[in-house]
Amino acid sequence: MKLPIVAYGHPNLRKVCQPITPEYPNLKELIENMWETLYHSNGVGLAAPQINHTIRLFLVDTLQIVEGADEEDKDDYKDEKPIKQVFINPQIVELAGDNWKYNEGCLSIPKIREDIMRPEEVTLTYQDEEFNTHTQTFDRITARVILHEYDHIEGKLFIDHINPLKRRLIKARLDNIVKGKVRVDYKMLFVK
Repeated sequence: MKLPIVAYGHPNLRKVCQPITPEYPNLKELIENMWETLYHSNGVGLAAPQINHTIRLFLVDTLQIVEGADEEDKDDYKDEKPIKQVFINPQIVELAGDNWKYNEGCLSIPKIREDIMRPEEVTLTYQDEEFNTHTQTFDRITARVILHEYDHIEGKLFIDHINPLKRRLIKARLDNIVKGKVRVDYKMLFVK
């Protein structure tokens, strides 16, 4: 089932999310619905608070970025190790490498993109869908998407990483999202 994406301005996007256990109600169905919602909205990552669940859960599919790259961009992704993965109760262990700039967007903040600086590499401890614990290092575009989604479960948004001047320049567009004055090809849940 396609779930509505929580729009910018909703208080759940600013909450630090809670860990879950294998007993979390209907978890398997929730994850399946999140995948369906992600693909329907043409995203590459989706965090639980974006579908109105304040739990430490997100999914990432960077295969879409690598395989969907234009011919001119293929070289940028030739060293990528794309993933399609579920992350439950993730915790950052280490950030490494140089910060690099990439133009990010967010399903909860549609039609706004900004250059964001993030580290090249992240090491995470997380649980998979069977609640097996893993510690793994991710780099490049996959690390970036993971860090973007990790921000969501910490109550942060990509626009928190831009400077105050740029934030003022997009304020009217952000206000329009809060008011529901944005058109997208997927269902959204706006603040009422």
